[in-house]
Amino acid sequence: MGYENLSERKKLILKAIVEAHIDGGEPVGSKYIMQNNLLSCSSATIRNEMAELEQLGYLVQPHTSAGRVPSEAGYRFYVDALVEQYARTTHEVVQINQLLRAKMNELDQLLDTASRLASTMTNYTGIAIKPRSNSVTMSKFEIIPIDQNNFAMVMISVGGTVKTKKVKTIDRIPDGALERLSRLFNSELCGLGADMITLPIIMRLETEMGDAAFLVNPAVKCVYEVMSEIDSGEMKLSGINHLLKYPEYADTEEFGRLLGTLESQEEILDLVSTAQNDDINVLIGSESSVKVMNNSSLVFTPIKKDGRTVGVIGVLGPRRMNYKQVLKTLGDIGESISLIMDDDKQLTDGNKKEDNNGGK
Repeated sequence: MGYENLSERKKLILKAIVEAHIDGGEPVGSKYIMQNNLLSCSSATIRNEMAELEQLGYLVQPHTSAGRVPSEAGYRFYVDALVEQYARTTHEVVQINQLLRAKMNELDQLLDTASRLASTMTNYTGIAIKPRSNSVTMSKFEIIPIDQNNFAMVMISVGGTVKTKKVKTIDRIPDGALERLSRLFNSELCGLGADMITLPIIMRLETEMGDAAFLVNPAVKCVYEVMSEIDSGEMKLSGINHLLKYPEYADTEEFGRLLGTLESQEEILDLVSTAQNDDINVLIGSESSVKVMNNSSLVFTPIKKDGRTVGVIGVLGPRRMNYKQVLKTLGDIGESISLIMDDDKQLTDGNKKEDNNGGK
């Protein structure tokens, strides 16, 4: 569909219908547009324009109602071309900054607070996500002997996560084998993602280990497991009860399926982890790959630090959500988090410089 082919009058009518339906949840007719002085033309002209918008796929006429509701394409057009800037008060902006700065010490707390804030300010369900990065690598391995058939592997990721795993072997561990294994893992596997630790690399490690080659496979298995654990992602929800206010979620069976998907997290984590847009993402109804969200919209924005996505905040609500309010809220929160992270980085860098100067 070409947005440029719509006349200004059709755009005004579509905008009026979308916003009226967002507010009331009911089909909107030409009478409403006339009564609210939204357009200076006859009721018959408005009805004709609405019929054409329906033929173009932007409106839907439910049952025998005289009014129309927006289709997914209508909401998408509204978000892409018609939504206006939401006016936020200075007090609200100050509140956002104060609440977020109070939680700036821990990323998890910062994202959780941002999610709760987004939920409170929009009356939808807030989402805080630590997404899968698909690029976990290790910076250091330490292998510690326990007894003749057991050793511990301490693995430190590039992101600073520390994991320890115990490894049991069938055969007795030869003297000096664990020191060799540690040196090999640090020289050969640091900086490699799971997909880069291939069979030829494993075979080369086994050759290098000689009579202790049997240690390589269980140790590499531990590395795979830890990388998967670190990269599993995590999602927290705030204000799930807000959804119950909307008639779109009145079907308890359908709502239960949605809750089940949110609780399992897997599909949502996949969805946000593969998002290409570095700005605010808007997924309306069936645009999402998650089937149970056909009557919902998911709006989310990545939080970046040093060019890397460290988290995602968003809101979930009905397709008729107040997009201009949601877009503005997530934009403001995302901007505040970025400023906090920049200030924190500058403060840390400044302290390092002072320490260096003081040591001269």
